Amino acid sequence: MSPQQTLQKYYGYNTFRPLQEEIINSILAKKDTLAILPTGGGKSICFQIPALMNDGICLVISPLIALIKDQVENLKRNGITALAIYAGMPFAEVKQTLQNAAFGNYKFLYVSPERLETKLFLEFLPAIKPSLIAVDEAHCISQWGYDFRPSYLRIANLRQELPGVPVVALTASATPAVQKDICNNLLFGKESIRFQQSFLRPNLSYSIFSPPSKENKLLEILKNVGGSSIVYCKSRKQTQAVTDFLRSNNISADYYHAGLTAAGRTTKQDNWIKNTVRVMVCTNAFGMGIDKPDVKVVVHYEIPDCIENYYQEAGRAGRDGKRAYAVLLQHKKETDDLLFKLDTRYPSPQKLKLIYMQLMNYLNVAAGTGEGLSFDIDVASFAQNFKWNILQATYGIQALAQEDLLTYNEFTFKQSTAGFTVTKDDLQELEKQHPQLDYLVKGLLRSYEGIFDQPVAVYENLLAKFLKFSVYNIISDLKKLDALKIISYKPPTEKPQIFLLRNRMYNDDINISSKDLATRKASALQRVNAITSFVTNVTTCRSKMIAAYFGDNNVPDCGICDNCINNTDASLPSKDFERVCIQIKLLLQEEKRTIKDIFKNLKPVRERSIWLVVQFLLAEEILMAEDNFFMLNEKVKDKKKGPR
Repeated sequence: MSPQQTLQKYYGYNTFRPLQEEIINSILAKKDTLAILPTGGGKSICFQIPALMNDGICLVISPLIALIKDQVENLKRNGITALAIYAGMPFAEVKQTLQNAAFGNYKFLYVSPERLETKLFLEFLPAIKPSLIAVDEAHCISQWGYDFRPSYLRIANLRQELPGVPVVALTASATPAVQKDICNNLLFGKESIRFQQSFLRPNLSYSIFSPPSKENKLLEILKNVGGSSIVYCKSRKQTQAVTDFLRSNNISADYYHAGLTAAGRTTKQDNWIKNTVRVMVCTNAFGMGIDKPDVKVVVHYEIPDCIENYYQEAGRAGRDGKRAYAVLLQHKKETDDLLFKLDTRYPSPQKLKLIYMQLMNYLNVAAGTGEGLSFDIDVASFAQNFKWNILQATYGIQALAQEDLLTYNEFTFKQSTAGFTVTKDDLQELEKQHPQLDYLVKGLLRSYEGIFDQPVAVYENLLAKFLKFSVYNIISDLKKLDALKIISYKPPTEKPQIFLLRNRMYNDDINISSKDLATRKASALQRVNAITSFVTNVTTCRSKMIAAYFGDNNVPDCGICDNCINNTDASLPSKDFERVCIQIKLLLQEEKRTIKDIFKNLKPVRERSIWLVVQFLLAEEILMAEDNFFMLNEKVKDKKKGPR
């Protein structure tokens, strides 16, 4: 099948978004490819379609467990076979997944980067024979990036094992320096190609306010702009406080953060997607993998850490092409706090060495042991034990992860496991003494091969369906079998998790690089200065500032951000305004066009004046904007056709 036929068959779309087809053709030509597409720009399709068109399996490397699970589920819903390996999975399940990838008929294997170096993975790699390597969130490979992960630096080692296999790197936000790092660190060939979609969001209006009362300003915004909304906060406590405030003012709202149970997060997310709840007040744990096109406003209740985060989160508004708003509420003290936190976020080598030793003691890891082990961790308890505040403890653990000593996942879901601790002969005695539990023993034996050899992942819901009992009964009886020492049963957990990449080092062997720490801190300082400049600048177009930060200097003034509106000199007499309206509608009657096309065809009218008219037509929903193209709203076209 052609790329278009594959798109239609598996995804139900007739046409590609801008640059998708070019990226796909580059991958099909076996060229290393860097794709920089905005949030919601359809990055996954760019590697999924060539993988579906080629023989073999596509190896997808992603650092986010939640995103891995979401993408695998989406592929399965589209009838595409996919597997995943990530931190927290039992050894037996990892081995079974690798066997399936090597010898089964699967098209995608999603892997977290630290799993690439395990002996088990490398043992199966020759049999898996990937035909394509896709590196998602590729900015993680750069020390100049905002989310550096050392495990990404070793992805290039795969190229020695898989010569000739092309690599596609994907990200929504990478500065020119980070783009260069991605290509260098992934050993891109001379014929590699880089694609970057414009950072222009013509229907998204950026505004920044420094109000005396953020609560009152938020209320005003949500009353003036109806529809689905997101409010981003920096702390879990604040999400609940803002939600309570909105509810007390009769606005339908709910809160979301990583500390909720998986079931709780799913329920809240579903209610918001279905518009049962209008406003989601959340930390940045919310939004990844969610494509809700009709979000009208995204409010940042505090200044974000960097432009990368702000652009991705604000970009969740207005994906339906209609006018939408990104509003940032901030106080002067917040920019000072960002600078102050740099010392906490990037501790000195001496302090980091101390945190490492204390953490190993807290986890009871002896010197010379620990590599490959996972530990649930209560960071608040660790901080209290060693008299750190919670930020010092959290940032210290994250810094140790950047030193490549461990990985830290703030949210990790560990599947239930069960394994028999008795012999098969002992089970006959169980049947006599506890006949009411015999149904479950037989159900486990029929459902899980190898459960006598080692613990395996168990799925209580599936077991309940198979045995025709309630999930409550199944879980209760699993606990009874555990208490009787018949099985070892560990219920699912959702806790922060640490995975040790190395054995615990002896005190004298710990070497923290002052140079690398200084490099990362200098990079973070640049990001703080950039977001501070973005917030305090009251003259330059905000869309233009964001685009320039990512190296896109071809974006015109948007005409609709607070700076453009406050500094505009583009008014038109009513006759001229109406004439330009008619010209734009005629121009778009037959085909969609970019803003540059519209400017070119409407010369000598000033670009700012044209923008003013375009924004009016967007607000009136006469025009739609999609991926930097403008088009007439289909409803408007139908009205022009009249009755049939």
